[in-house]
Amino acid sequence: MKELIISPADTYIVVNKSIINDEDRTILTMLYQPIIGPLPIILYFSLWADLDKTKLTSSEYTHHHLVTNMQISLHDILEARRKLEAIGLLKTFYKEENINTYIYQLYSPIKAHDFFNHPILNVVLYNNLGKKEYEKLKEYFKTPRLSTTGYVDITVSFTDVFESVPLTSHDILNDDIRKKNIQKLNINSTFDFSFLADSLPSSLNREKIFTKEIKELILQLSFLYGLDAVKMQDIIPICINERGTINKEELRKTCRNFYQFDNRGLLPSVVYNSQPEYLKEPTGDTSKRAKMIYTFENISPYELLKSKNGGAEPTSRDLKLAEDLIIGYGLKQGVVNVLIDYILKTQNNKLTRSLAETIAGQWQRLKIETVDEAMKVAEKEHKKYKKNMTTTTTVKQKVAKVEKVPEWFNKKIEKQTASIAEQEAMQDLLKEYR
Repeated sequence: MKELIISPADTYIVVNKSIINDEDRTILTMLYQPIIGPLPIILYFSLWADLDKTKLTSSEYTHHHLVTNMQISLHDILEARRKLEAIGLLKTFYKEENINTYIYQLYSPIKAHDFFNHPILNVVLYNNLGKKEYEKLKEYFKTPRLSTTGYVDITVSFTDVFESVPLTSHDILNDDIRKKNIQKLNINSTFDFSFLADSLPSSLNREKIFTKEIKELILQLSFLYGLDAVKMQDIIPICINERGTINKEELRKTCRNFYQFDNRGLLPSVVYNSQPEYLKEPTGDTSKRAKMIYTFENISPYELLKSKNGGAEPTSRDLKLAEDLIIGYGLKQGVVNVLIDYILKTQNNKLTRSLAETIAGQWQRLKIETVDEAMKVAEKEHKKYKKNMTTTTTVKQKVAKVEKVPEWFNKKIEKQTASIAEQEAMQDLLKEYR
């Protein structure tokens, strides 16, 4: 699909495809925002605000209206919109005319219970927040349990109060009545279900096994854990119960176990994710330091290690170290990038586990979460290291061995307003890490 360029004059109408309430606002802020970042959530709320509370559709607005209200560029609006579409909160329809028109259909977020049991969203949320914050968030949404021991259930039934009535012409389905609509995640996949079905014994009923719901779950799990049909053929038979159907919980558990067995017990995507959106710096600063921050925030530790290897795959030892820094020490991906870059540039490209863990322990105690904080601490430690060296008699020999200081040390930040072209230049900066 070609990339569409939005003009400020292009118009849009918002259509409410669901019933959105204040509980949804909490779920969007607490569960969705750590995954997609604040701008998509602000865009969702802005489109929601465009709706008249008594109507299903909004008036016609221009995209200049969004730019003015949100105080961000059209480029940022497009990126935010794509994230809303990808996570199932928005559907977009486009009509090309002299002035192009859009229809934005708003959908409800899924319920907290479904979110924490979703095979993809739940894992991504855990990876982005870390164990401690994830558990605190989960505790917030837990239903309080009150013991009914010693009590008798005296609730009446419907028939105890109401009598039956004869059928009337109103006994028909009302499909047009508003209801809470939720979009499922749309995963583009070339997963070969035919191969998977053919690999099962002929005695099994394939239609009974591969229901629409099970197929959707298999697609989600295959995407999450990187499992193709060949690997799934070893998993599916384990999950078929005595009724000849697939146990969904057993399927999830088995896929997770297969992945963790191949990856030393770790959950997926940890070193392949970049810094969580909510911990990124706002765009607009075009100084060298800001560009370095932007790079550390928008690449994964895997991509950083690969770039340091000249494009070759990182060693399993280096990847394991990066995973341990994220999982074991609770450091965010962007912070790990700074730590790795700092060690490589000051230790002659040697990534020593003992030094990395020493620094990680310090940063964990300092509660370092952002790239900017990590760079400031690294800069401070480097200055302290240089100062200590000047007090020794062998300072000249040692200084000669010190690796070149990273370019983001001792740089003064100068705030500027970035144009769209300058923001695109920042995106180009990432290419050397891809």
